[in-house]
Amino acid sequence: MTVSLQVIYPASEDATFDYNYYEKTHLPLLEEHWGDLMDTVEASRGIASGPDVPPAFLLIATITFPNMETLDTAMVEKGGPIIDDVANFTNIRPQILVGQVLMS
Repeated sequence: MTVSLQVIYPASEDATFDYNYYEKTHLPLLEEHWGDLMDTVEASRGIASGPDVPPAFLLIATITFPNMETLDTAMVEKGGPIIDDVANFTNIRPQILVGQVLMS
C-alpha cells in the first residue's frame, strides 16, 4: 500500500519562509537522505485559497513511499538531518499528515 507524507506549512502574519533555500538546499537534502526510499516528491507553493484570498498554506510537500515500513525507516533512521534543516528556511512548525494513497 503506497503511503504519503504531507508536510504542511500554514501561513500566518509572522511566518517566514525562504523558498530559494528550500528549493536549492532542502530538496536536495531530501534526495540525498531519502532518495533510495521515496517514490515521488512534490512541493507546491501556495498562491491563493480562492479568488482574492491569500493562501492558507505557504507550502505543502507530498512525498510518497511504497509502504508504511519504508516511511518509518525514512523518518527514524534517516530523518534527523532533514528535520533539523527546517529551522534554516522557516520559523513555521509544520503540520504532518501521513495518508494512504487512494489514487495517483
